Amino acid sequence: MSSNDENAQRLDVESPSTDTHESEQEEANKKEEPAKSENNVSEQQPKAETPEGTYIPDEANLEKMILSTGIRVGTPVKTKFMIPFIVRANPEGLYILDISKTLARIDVAAKFIGRASISRVAVTSAREYGKTPVEKFCELTGAIGLFGRFMPGTFTNPSLPNYMEPEIVVVTDPQADQQAVLEATRAGVPVVAIANTDNVTSKIDLVVPANNRGRKALATVYWLLAREVMKKLGTIKSDNEMNKSIDDFETKLVEEAL
Repeated sequence: MSSNDENAQRLDVESPSTDTHESEQEEANKKEEPAKSENNVSEQQPKAETPEGTYIPDEANLEKMILSTGIRVGTPVKTKFMIPFIVRANPEGLYILDISKTLARIDVAAKFIGRASISRVAVTSAREYGKTPVEKFCELTGAIGLFGRFMPGTFTNPSLPNYMEPEIVVVTDPQADQQAVLEATRAGVPVVAIANTDNVTSKIDLVVPANNRGRKALATVYWLLAREVMKKLGTIKSDNEMNKSIDDFETKLVEEAL
């Protein structure tokens, strides 16, 4: 594919604001899953107890919590690359991603990362809302975080002081992190990417379909990925040993931090 063709397909469209993502996700859930909400009232307890006496949320409640973060709410634009992961468009015109495929791809990505040397897994985020999720992911797993503007040559120029040879590169957004994707491709390094409905993924080896613009959505993706990677690495043995919450992974707004 020529660079001109790829640029034409990239569709440089910014998604609606985070608040729009979250409010429309809530509306979509209300319209789509009334029966599930009723079931959750009666089934929100019991929860599965562990031998240590603690418990983890049942699958229905976990799924409800995940959906409430807007993880599957895409943009008003879709590319041919992301069509297989889209289930429908909501009344507001936003494309909705298949949550089952998102969760399945997170598990596949975790297995892939878990087989690598974790200290040679580079995780990038040029998006501000991806900074805290990536930091927490790296803190818990031992991966290397690269934030803000990606320094050209990081993966391709050995003379640079920050040069590195990663085994895997994980990007928060193929568009915002396109320099990292380009250099990883040139260096023959596989790329895992969180991709929204409007992303071009021709250079991506493993797509994790999810909302990569919203604060809560990004926190959720990296929380789920961190939990699964930690299980694959043997850092934790089960879900209930994850001692960080989705809130811990969420980038705080200035007013929230004060």
